[in-house]
Amino acid sequence: MAYDTLATEAVCRQLLLNIARARHDEPLHFTALSNIAATYTLELNAGATPPLGGLDGGVNNLSPIFGGSWSDNPTFSIIPVEGEEFTRRLLTPFPESTLTLLLRQGADVDLVLRMMAGEFRTETNGTKVTYANRPGDRDGYSTFRRVALHLSSIQDAGALYAEPLIFNDTWTVPGESVTPQVLQSLEKQFSVKREANGAYTVTKRTIGRIVVTNYDPEVLTNDERRHLHEEADRNLDDELVLDIRSGFPGGEFPLHGKFRLRSFANMIDFLGHALGEEPEYEVAPHSRTPNVRDNPAFTLGLVEASRRPAGVDRAVRYRGHYYALAPESGYQWNKKAFVLLYQLFQMTVVKPASTGPSITIAK
Repeated sequence: MAYDTLATEAVCRQLLLNIARARHDEPLHFTALSNIAATYTLELNAGATPPLGGLDGGVNNLSPIFGGSWSDNPTFSIIPVEGEEFTRRLLTPFPESTLTLLLRQGADVDLVLRMMAGEFRTETNGTKVTYANRPGDRDGYSTFRRVALHLSSIQDAGALYAEPLIFNDTWTVPGESVTPQVLQSLEKQFSVKREANGAYTVTKRTIGRIVVTNYDPEVLTNDERRHLHEEADRNLDDELVLDIRSGFPGGEFPLHGKFRLRSFANMIDFLGHALGEEPEYEVAPHSRTPNVRDNPAFTLGLVEASRRPAGVDRAVRYRGHYYALAPESGYQWNKKAFVLLYQLFQMTVVKPASTGPSITIAK
């Protein structure tokens, strides 16, 4: 259990340290704890010895002796995250499936989008517009925050969906062209039904791309689901389509567009720069958005101080300053944001390379 605690603490401190590096525009560096081997030694001994004054009148009066010792010799193997693994873990944008997985686990959509999404793209009067999740772009950042807050209000109402689009494609095949062998082959992949006129209706069920909506996609017609999938399928894996329609909860502020997701390195840079050159700030919800429970200024509130802050769980020291999560009362937004950051880092884990430099430390 002590080693488990050590491994978890090492990752948490690395995250804080790399945010501090990003704050100073310095390169990120992570190491992976790939192996812990420990040798345990337990020794017990017992014996007897005469009293210090010798035997009393030749009477055997021995004093018992008991003793024991316990020791462990842990060895830690550490592998730097570099090369192809660095590219895949830190520089590759997250796929849409990662974000939707978190939403299905009950994560706050406002927090997830502020952390993971780099921009929201939509069309206004036929013109494509991009709203960047970057405080330096005041118009873009404010609009992005309001979109995320509106989705949070829909989530609070229990009406936010992140579901794959399921639709059917149907073909009619003349009966004379379907031999028993062809029919047997079709039935392995499709649903086949013979009609009264002798023709066959072949149906293929497709599970398409994921879309975030304020309605159950099943309320759409089959053609509407197919067309929405075709729109989403033109996007990259790191782009997630949003479709908020009127007539459903949150529909007083209709939205249609897509989020483009960040890489893990982009997320660390965003959090680090919020400590210096691009601090986040308060953004009020849109006038058509109901009240939301939480709307902190910072995605992840951090403290930068010349002395170790009081009342913090952990802090790292870098370039003469201490960095730690900002203490808070009530709803623990910062802790939840840091847990999300930790989870996202773990979700980037790939199979360790069998070759490459490693560091072995024996205690």
